[in-house]
Parts: sequence; structure tokens; C-alpha cells
Amino acid sequence: MTTAQARRLPPLRGVLLLPAGLALLAGLDAALLLLGFPAPLTFSRLADVHGYLMTLGFVGTLISLERAVALSKWWGYLSPVTMGLGGLLLLSPVPLTIAFMCSLVGITGMCVNYAVLWRRNRDEAVLIQTLGAAVAAIATLLLISGVPIRVVVSWLAVFLILTICGERLELARLTLARHDGTVLLVLSCAIVLTLLGALLWPTVGYPLLGAEILGLTIWLGSRDVAMKLIRTDGLRRFMAACMLAGYFWLGVAGAVWLLGPAFEGVRYDAVIHAVFIGFTMSMIMAHASTILPAVLRRPLPYRSFMWVPALLLHASLLVRLWIGDALGVLEAVEYGGLVNVIALLLFFGTAVVSSILGPPRTAPSPTKTPPAVKSPTVNLPNPETADPAVPTGATEVSPSSSPTLLALAPAPKDT
Repeated sequence: MTTAQARRLPPLRGVLLLPAGLALLAGLDAALLLLGFPAPLTFSRLADVHGYLMTLGFVGTLISLERAVALSKWWGYLSPVTMGLGGLLLLSPVPLTIAFMCSLVGITGMCVNYAVLWRRNRDEAVLIQTLGAAVAAIATLLLISGVPIRVVVSWLAVFLILTICGERLELARLTLARHDGTVLLVLSCAIVLTLLGALLWPTVGYPLLGAEILGLTIWLGSRDVAMKLIRTDGLRRFMAACMLAGYFWLGVAGAVWLLGPAFEGVRYDAVIHAVFIGFTMSMIMAHASTILPAVLRRPLPYRSFMWVPALLLHASLLVRLWIGDALGVLEAVEYGGLVNVIALLLFFGTAVVSSILGPPRTAPSPTKTPPAVKSPTVNLPNPETADPAVPTGATEVSPSSSPTLLALAPAPKDT
């Protein structure tokens, strides 16, 4: 095997993506069952573990793998291994407690990875993500203790919110004031303390939690580099649109909690899908073109068709939450959820095909003598205002930074 061929092969850590992918497919299968549609798999408890498969099995494994790649230590991969195993155990006949305990081991390992990463540069963004991992550990302990999922779901939601917001802080670093990292860290600590209080006083805790999440969404969203990238084109515009849409849905979740606890009914459906589909999946779509290269060392070229599943996802979620949940039209909930599943399958299928096909080929221009042109004027970016998420040259990744969220090279235009 030549050196070039070896470089094209994905590293062995790419195998750790397989449990996450299986958890995603199984979770979408379970979603179809819950919506009342036919599904490929129909074994008994699949519908009951839908939420765990999507949060701990898929997103949790993906996040822990990102951290392990950033850490670059062999023992750091014990976290995604056990997280992935916990997701697979959810699909087996073993008691759910065993699956949750396996996930807890993986989350504990993720906390250790974060601690080592924080010691490298003492970054507030890593501390915020560490808080998110600690919240996930508490959520898993609550599940092992038998606390109902309707109570635990807010803890799983905050785990994802803090993790993603911490990573966004890394990308927006140069557009923020020096003290903004501290402000976001204080906000994150307040959210965690409010979660603890909501266990004892839910009628007071959840409105306060909703207000804090609304404040975090407005504060961070208005400072995010996505506000600038939306005026560009190609991959960067696609990423910005997905990120801003994610902030919108996070604000919707905060508004629902502002009205009080959402333990059942349409408000429960609205808040969990606003966070887990509207916010989390939209952020994953935004960074899919950097997740695969960071983990597999294989490019995922941007294609304009990626807009189709992204628009389908947000349009169907709007139908589900507005016409379905808010106006009480059951069919809108069912068919909106069905299109949610189709949109996610279409996006990840597009990502796989795009990775296999490689970058789009451009037609060769006819050979002819080019006319004499003047030397172009090169406008060098101002280092004080340059966009940190869109580097003009080689990207330097901090050891504590997520490799999937920082490797944002300029996007090739689709042809």
C-alpha cells in the first residue's frame, strides 16, 4: 500500500462513529413508531428508548468522540467507546439500568477529558462544556434512580445547550469582548443552579430557567459570527443559516419553559423537539462538513442540495409545533414529525454520498491566450475584525478546541 493510499483510508477511530449512526437510525425508527407510522424495526421497547437513543446514544457519543479527538490520548477514547456501547445496550434485552450505567461511565470519562483540555489553556468555553457534561452525568444518575423522563428531559436538554454554546463561544472569540466568556460562564452556572432548584420547586424553577435560556439565546446569538456569515455564500452561508435557525428554536424552548413546567401534553412535545431537533440537529447540520474530516480525515464537500433537507426540517418542525401543538391539529404533529424523520435521513444520506463522491468537478475552460490583466489588488483582512470562523489561510486548532467546529476553511463553491 502506498503512502497516498494509506492517507485516504479513514483512521480506526472512525469505527466509533458506527454506534452513533446505529443509535440515530434506531432513534428515527422509534420516532416513526411513536407517530403511528410503519417502521422497519418494531421490537417491544424501541419506542420507549427513543429519547435516550437520540441524546445519549447519538449526540452524546458524537460529542465524546470530538473531545477524544481533541485530546489526542488513547485513553480519551474510552469515553466514546462506553457511550456507544451504552447506546447499543438500549437496543438489547438487558435492563435499561445497565445501559444507563454504561453511558454514565462514558460521561464520566468525558468529564475527565474536559478537565485535561481545560488545563491546557484555562478557557471558559471548556469550563462551560464541562458543566454540560456534569449535567449529563446528573441526568443519567436520575434515570438510574428511576426519576421519570419527563423530569429528566430538561437536564438532557441543558447538557446539549451548554455543550453547543460552549463550542460556539470558541468560534466567536474574536468578535466578543474580553469579559464575554466570563459572562457566558456565569449564565451557564445560573442555569445549572436553576435546574437543581427546579427539582424541588418546579413552578418557580422552570419560568426562571426559561428566562435564563431566552437571555442566553439572545446574548450569544447576537454576538455569533453567524450574523456575519449569513451575508456570504456557499458553505459558510449554509452553516450560518442553520446556526441562526438553531438559536430561534432554542428561544422557542425558553419561551415554553417561561410559562412553567412542561411535563406533558403539547408543551412537553414542543419543548423537547425545539431543543433536540430544532436546535441540536440544526447545529449538527451546520458543522457536518467539518465533523467528518476531523474524525475520518475524509472531506465532506458542500453541495447546494444540503439546503433541501435543512429547509424541510425547519418547515416541518414549524408545522408540528405551530399548527400541531399550538393549534391542536393532531395530523400536523404526525405528518410534521414524519417529515422531520425524512429530512434527517435525507441530510445524512446526502452527507454520505457527498463524502464518497468527493468535491464537485469543475468543467475545464477552453485553452486560449488570456488577455493581459492588471495585477490584482490584495485586500488583507484586519486582524481585529477578521472572522475567526472563516480563516483565510491554514487553520490553527487549539488543543482544547473541538476539531469539528474550528476547522472552518473557506467553502468551495458548488457547481
